[in-house]
Amino acid sequence: MKNRLRELRAAKAWSQGELAERLEVSRQTINAIETEKYDPSLPLAFKIAKLFKQPIEAVFEPDAS
Repeated sequence: MKNRLRELRAAKAWSQGELAERLEVSRQTINAIETEKYDPSLPLAFKIAKLFKQPIEAVFEPDAS
């Protein structure tokens, strides 16, 4: 799933570790989401969208198939 997580995180000048702490996940989880190797659970996706004050569709976009 494509996402804008890296871009949104950079706009806040947060490290992966800082974002991970805010979301209560590991830094490795943030890295895996940003590199599109891992799709977050629905609750985590909503938590990310809420943290950045964005609709979930503005953060995540399904792969075109």
